[in-house]
Amino acid sequence: MFGMGGKGDKAPTAGQAIQKLRETEEMLVKKQEFLEKKIAQEIDIARKNGTKNKRVAIQALKRKKRYEKQLQQIDGTLSTIEMQREALESANTNTNVLQTMGEAAKALKAAHQHMDVDKVHDMMDDIAEQQEVAREISEAISNPVAFGQDIDEDELEKELEELEQEELDNELLDVPSAVNLPSVPTGEPAAAAKVPARAAPARPKAKVDEDDEDMKELAAWAS
Repeated sequence: MFGMGGKGDKAPTAGQAIQKLRETEEMLVKKQEFLEKKIAQEIDIARKNGTKNKRVAIQALKRKKRYEKQLQQIDGTLSTIEMQREALESANTNTNVLQTMGEAAKALKAAHQHMDVDKVHDMMDDIAEQQEVAREISEAISNPVAFGQDIDEDELEKELEELEQEELDNELLDVPSAVNLPSVPTGEPAAAAKVPARAAPARPKAKVDEDDEDMKELAAWAS
């Protein structure tokens, strides 16, 4: 199927072999479909001539058996081809992966070609040293001692407490001995202007009697 060449013939690539196997699979699948149709036809012939023409029916069954045998062989061939194709596809994938990894390794090697590990370590040591120098410079600049401002914080706290105590003493001295209250008036209050009272409306006599009775009961209860 693939040809029988000499030793000098160039072997097909994995992609070419996979493509050829797929084409063969398609051809065998079509042949399967054809044989299945022929088997169905022979069964129909045998069924129709089973009582009318026994010889025709037997011949149809014989052909059916041959078609079934061919169909069985094709099934086995397809299984073999499928396994071979899957193995080739896996090998082709592995080849592509290995090729990509090889190219990546070459690129990495080329990137590191002009790099010396010892020089890189020396450079990192120099960077760390310069960072330490920068940190020390920043601390020296931000330290007020560098400008002669040597101040005792405890002394400042003590002075502040003294000022606060002095302020508190001044506030206590300024408090008056007694609170100034308004003087008590000595004269009698002026008589209020008389306002003519409004005449109360007359109440019914029955209501007046009822109120008198209530007042009497209240006075008796109170005594």
